[in-house]
Amino acid sequence: QVQLVESGGGLVQAGNSLTLSCVASQRTFVDSTWAWFRQRPGEVRTFVAAVDSSGRTIDYEDAVRGRFTARLVKDTLYLQMKNLQAGDTAIYYCTAQPYGAYYLPDYHYWGQGTQVTVSS
Repeated sequence: QVQLVESGGGLVQAGNSLTLSCVASQRTFVDSTWAWFRQRPGEVRTFVAAVDSSGRTIDYEDAVRGRFTARLVKDTLYLQMKNLQAGDTAIYYCTAQPYGAYYLPDYHYWGQGTQVTVSS
């Protein structure tokens, strides 16, 4: 069974940077879209960024465009986050193989999530 395992979360001060990683146990979704979602406390899971199986950018959420960069390197999806703000505090999830639109949280594979907390 394919697993996605995230790492790299933590506590940072506003204005600082953090990079999340997501490793797939198997590369079985050759033509899949990969994405990052996040879930703030008390809110639903929302789209952050998506890339195609070649690593080309599909889209970013408006609030992170220019600050976050998603990269796919072999079997690892990264999310480089710069100039973090308090509003970026959330649990971040990596995911692959959407059933429908890339910006909806309806994917086949999900990681367990990693907490990012930004202090102001």
